Amino acid sequence: MGRNTRKRRSPLAVKAIAASAAIALGGGGLLWAQMNASAHESNNSAQNYTKAAAASVATISCPDVGQKLTNVPAKAKWGVAAELAKLDKQITEAYARLASTRQAQANDANFVQNAIVGPLKEKRAATIDRIRIDITRVGGQFDSSLAQLAACTTQTANQTTAGGGNNNGGQNNNNGGQNNGNGQATAAPSASASAPANIGGQAGNGPVAADFVDITKVAPNVLAKPQKQRTASTGTFTTRCGVNANKNHNTDNVIVAPGVTNGAHHLHDYVGNQKVNAFATNDSMLAAPSSCQNQSDLSSYYWPVVRVQDGSQDFDQNADGGGKEGNVGKILTPQSAEIKYVGSPAAKVVAMPQFLRIITGDAKTTTNGLANANAHWSCTGFENKVQLTEQYPICPQGSNVVRTFAFQSCWDGVNIDSANHRTHVAFADPASGVCGNGFKAIPQLTMRLVYKITPPTVQNGQVKNAYAVDGFPEQLHKPSTDHDDFISVTKNNLAAKIANCINSGRRCQ
Repeated sequence: MGRNTRKRRSPLAVKAIAASAAIALGGGGLLWAQMNASAHESNNSAQNYTKAAAASVATISCPDVGQKLTNVPAKAKWGVAAELAKLDKQITEAYARLASTRQAQANDANFVQNAIVGPLKEKRAATIDRIRIDITRVGGQFDSSLAQLAACTTQTANQTTAGGGNNNGGQNNNNGGQNNGNGQATAAPSASASAPANIGGQAGNGPVAADFVDITKVAPNVLAKPQKQRTASTGTFTTRCGVNANKNHNTDNVIVAPGVTNGAHHLHDYVGNQKVNAFATNDSMLAAPSSCQNQSDLSSYYWPVVRVQDGSQDFDQNADGGGKEGNVGKILTPQSAEIKYVGSPAAKVVAMPQFLRIITGDAKTTTNGLANANAHWSCTGFENKVQLTEQYPICPQGSNVVRTFAFQSCWDGVNIDSANHRTHVAFADPASGVCGNGFKAIPQLTMRLVYKITPPTVQNGQVKNAYAVDGFPEQLHKPSTDHDDFISVTKNNLAAKIANCINSGRRCQ
């Protein structure tokens, strides 16, 4: 479907990852080495703390099969997607068993391998084989080496605290989104007698103290933008679609798991198109209402919710994708949500094709590594100085938390999606802004979400009133797992109007 390309992260993401590495080495922030696994502890006011404890098995690390599938025949797409969703479900179930059997792990050094990791491998092997059957029976080619991805390993808390990253200067390898093995965890020892009840956080799956940093202690790390060329497209188009004040949520993801309820295993905010769930189709989205002021914009903009883990419970405390899968606390609605399309510093843009799908970032960086990470965390007043990928910012008094997304801005000119949902789009070169490999510049979707959050406090390895992004339970709510999803759906020639506005240098909405 899509071709293999090499993509680069945006300059913000490249520098943010480098900054996180500097923080890990003691560059004015928290020392990861001081934080291992942690146990949940609550005080009389029911506010959350995380406490450092002995290192133990914290989570399960499984290769991401979906990112290795770069050529799935159209006739096999839905069947393969359903099987990939089963792989995610198998991991979440195995993680739940890991979290609920700490005493058994303490009593038996082989429990994790024999009762959790071994059976998980068998289930994954059978599912991968069904993917092979789905692809080959419609005439497609299946890479037999994918069978080797059935085996999973475990990670200790101090392995995951560092994000499992590969600070490779932002070079992406899109032959499946892996990071050449540098971020792949090796097998960790089974839990010892000192195994904690959980690794921290209100639900026992993070975040931990090392996931936070005082932004005032981080050195400036934002790179200058590429110099605009004579052929640059300098306009902008802003679409106003609200902040999801009407609480349009679900735990589906129609891009990666069509037809699968709870395919995301975490909760999304939806703005724009108001009828997007696992069963949405192109036709149903064209017929749906929109939260955007411009009613020609039927696009779907959705992202994982942010929660404050202060001991409170929200509506989904006992639901799949919510509390049952480690996503707990009070759901926050952004104070503001700016959605803006911007141009290219090197070229004119072409209109986005109808129904183009783009995912930016990676929800599984704890186990995949940082090759496709594209998270930007900052604070108001600091956005032009500091952007973080691997830590959440603790903002000073009067400053708010900011999540920023800068989507891929180069398109292969043919496909509206690809088998791994990555290879049909790419980032422009961070130094020049040029799209490579015959890709075309499209309007770059950017989002800026602002949240009013009481700053967490970190003392002696403990974090109080943590906040975190929703995610797969085994990903431990790491900041680097932040991601954003987009489906372009327009009418009344809006896509062409957006491109024309940007190419003519105007500011439109």
